[in-house]
This record gives sequence, structure tokens and C-alpha cells, in this order.
Amino acid sequence: MPILEKTAARRRSFGDLLAVLLLVAVIAAIVWLWWHARHPEKASRHKTPASAISTAPVVRPGTKKEIKPIVIAPQTVADFPRPVRDGFEAQVALARRAISPGSLDAAIGSQTRAAIAAFQRSQNLSETASLDTNTRPVLTLDAPLLTNYIVTTNDLARLQPLGKTWLAKSEQTALDYETILELVAEAAHAYPLLIQKLNPGVNWTNVSAGTVLKIPAVNYPEPAEPAAFVIIHLSAKYLEAFGATTNLLLHCPCSIAAKVEKRPVGELHVAVVAPHPNYTFDPAVFPESPEAQAIGHKLILQPGPNNPVGNAWIGLDKPGYGMHGTPNPEQVGRTESHGCFRLANWDAEYLLKLVWVGMPVEVVP
Repeated sequence: MPILEKTAARRRSFGDLLAVLLLVAVIAAIVWLWWHARHPEKASRHKTPASAISTAPVVRPGTKKEIKPIVIAPQTVADFPRPVRDGFEAQVALARRAISPGSLDAAIGSQTRAAIAAFQRSQNLSETASLDTNTRPVLTLDAPLLTNYIVTTNDLARLQPLGKTWLAKSEQTALDYETILELVAEAAHAYPLLIQKLNPGVNWTNVSAGTVLKIPAVNYPEPAEPAAFVIIHLSAKYLEAFGATTNLLLHCPCSIAAKVEKRPVGELHVAVVAPHPNYTFDPAVFPESPEAQAIGHKLILQPGPNNPVGNAWIGLDKPGYGMHGTPNPEQVGRTESHGCFRLANWDAEYLLKLVWVGMPVEVVP
């Protein structure tokens, strides 16, 4: 082949190679841009300009999750009454009417929706279980959302560790609160996490007397009359007490028996009313517990909010059954019992004011 033809052939081959390399580079660039668009978190491994570095605290895997505070704008009595504006305000407004949304958490969940529906029924509104345009003007707040709770020396004196076994609990002088956070949360009808969010600067492991805390301002109204009857809804897991004219006096979440055969349906009656009861631990009631079977005999547990039946016992005329409080109010309506109807302590204590021996309690499916 002549030299000129060889040179031209080499140039064509070199040009073809360059074209292929350029095509590969373009394809690689397109793939790189596509991948980083789909995986922006991976791109963060590349060096970031100093001006773009966040100074926010980093939550590392395995460490305690940072709690995001809840900030409530200052309020005065002159701002009220007014319609509720969000889920937290709705929960407080409902609770002030003894229509319990469960432990307050500033979120609209199933128990809050059930409380809204109960309020709507009581006001002859369409039952939507939501804060619709017909409900908001009627569901009003009549006072500021929050109040101050001042920790006292008596509060601190009540605190004591809770035994981990039935035997250890039976040896305690009382089954009281373990922490100030637990005590204050129950006083406010709230989740402990909500109290922490309202008080982000508090060191809960070292709370002293005189500490001022922000809590939801919730107080049930004084009953205008005794209840005429109570209805327990098994499937919906709530309890309602009504007056003589079927006016609603109390609505609250309720835990029911885990086993269907232990859920009585029909009319029962109140047989006994006992505030601050002790608790008789009977191993026969806990056949699934190796510890209970090892003890082999009954134990008496002293009163207190961490007593298995909480601060109130309302016995029914079906042996072994009653309506009572609980040491775990956040779990009411979300976990199941051995057979009784379990309420938050604040709801069980309020129900005590409404019921009377012989009062009918209707249990419906």
C-alpha cells in the first residue's frame, strides 16, 4: 500500500477511536448525572463547600433520637373562647368536656377521631370523626392551652422504684410513680413524650422542687349528675357514661379481654366501688406466667397508680370482672387485658364519681 494511503487509513482509525471514546464519555456523564439525581444522599460523601455545612446537631445511628420541641405562642384569657385550630387544641378541648382522646399526644389518631365522633353525636352534628367546617365552630377552647405545673417536695417524696416481679411488688409499701415525668404526664392526661416536647430544656434525671413545667391545661368538669347507665363498645374499644336524659357524661378509650370467650356481652351491674384499691394477685389468673406458677399462692399488692388496677376499681356482678385504672395509660385501647375493662387512671377516677352500686353496664359487641 502506498505511504499516503497507509497514513490516511491510520488517521481514519484514530478518528474512529476518538469518536468511540467521546461517545463512551458522554454516556458515562449521563449515567453519573442520572445516578446522583436518584441517590442524593450518596452524593453527600463528596466535599461540600464550607458555607453549605449545617451546624445542626447530628443524630448518629444507635444514639438517642433528638426530641423536637413543641412551641406554643403566648396566650391570654382575652384570646378565648375561640374555635380549635389544630389536633392538639382539639384534644384539649375534648378532654375538658370529659370526652377523652386517650393520652394527649398532639396528633389526630384513631382515639382522637373516636372522641371527635362522640362530640359530634352529643351535639347532633354529622358524624364524620374529623374537624370539619361544622365541628370547628362548636368545639371551642375557653381558656389557654397550657398551664404551669410546679414540682413540689411531696411529688419527689412519692417517687420509688417499681419492683420487677410480683413478689417484689407485694413487698412494697406503695406502688407509686417512679419518675417525675411519669407523675406529671399522668396529671396532664398526656404521653410523657409530649411533656418532654413542651419542656425541652428540662433534665428529667435531676428535677428539683420548684421546677416549673408547661403542661396541657386539662381538668374534667365536676359531674352535674350521676350516670344512669354505662355502655362498653367491644369492637370500637371505648366506654361511655350517660345521664338520665341520655346526655353524654364521659367518653374514653377502653382495653378489653384478649380472648373472645372472656368478653361478656349483655347487661351487667356495678357491685362495688373502691377508690385507691389494693390488688390481690392470684396465680390462677396467670397460667401463662412461670413466675406466677412458681409463687403458688395469693399476694396482696398495695395501692398506687402503678398498682395493676390503678387508682380505681369498679367491680361488676360477674365474678372477676370490673372497670379499673392501669399503670400504663398510653396502652389503653391498644393492648388487651385478661378480662376486665381497663381505663387510664384519670378516666377510672372520674367514672368513680359517676357510678353507683346497682347501676346497669351494657356490654355490646
